[in-house]
Amino acid sequence: MLEKKEQYSLTTFLLGRKCVFCGSYLVCKTRRGYVKCNKCKRQKGLKMLRREMSILVGFHQQVPAHRLSMDLGVNFRTVERVFRKLRELVYHICELEGAKMSGEIEIDEAYFGGRRKGQRGRAVGHKSVVFGLLERDGRVYTVSADELTGIIRAKTRKGSVYFTDSFKSYNSLKRFGKHHRVNHTYTFGVRGKKYRSHINGIEGFWSFAKHGLYQYRGVSKSNFPLYLKEMEYRYNHRHENLLKSFVAIYFGYVST
Repeated sequence: MLEKKEQYSLTTFLLGRKCVFCGSYLVCKTRRGYVKCNKCKRQKGLKMLRREMSILVGFHQQVPAHRLSMDLGVNFRTVERVFRKLRELVYHICELEGAKMSGEIEIDEAYFGGRRKGQRGRAVGHKSVVFGLLERDGRVYTVSADELTGIIRAKTRKGSVYFTDSFKSYNSLKRFGKHHRVNHTYTFGVRGKKYRSHINGIEGFWSFAKHGLYQYRGVSKSNFPLYLKEMEYRYNHRHENLLKSFVAIYFGYVST
């Protein structure tokens, strides 16, 4: 359910009282039923505006596209077009926002994919492998890639303190800063003199992401990077008004 403040903001947009492009209240209705802004001079059909805003609310609530199309009585392709455009914009924002990570950084890998009989963990070949970097008390960054060294060099500052499990791919981390390992065969954390050695933060994000992706009941491998970045954005901005952020991203303005 939306909070009262969010409901009021949404109603203001749906009634055409506020411009979705610049946030101005200097709007008027044209003869053909469009809402026109007298400040930025842009206009949009009121019917289309209401439909897109309803779809954005569904996206915020993580309703699958096929179910939302039936609930709203809207063509599935229309819902999918709005969802894909927003996910592509969110993907680029996640790649651009924030400076390099520093301080205490947790690094871990996760495996996403459907259930199949057989081996589990790193021995599984049909799942998507994702690396994640989490700055403690900060943000998370995810990437589907095999080359970990380049990612660490690009996204973290040299001299940081890295926390990982005992996977051999992390052996080269000592070149970038201090490296603390946690052997999950014996323990989930080690209390040192200065640092608390664990990777509970990044593992908490994996749980958050998998729970969020489960709502969509299956994601194709080609679209998986977009969905993963959506989970990354939701996690990094979890203390903000996400509906307001999604509206701003989709229509291209910063609301006040």
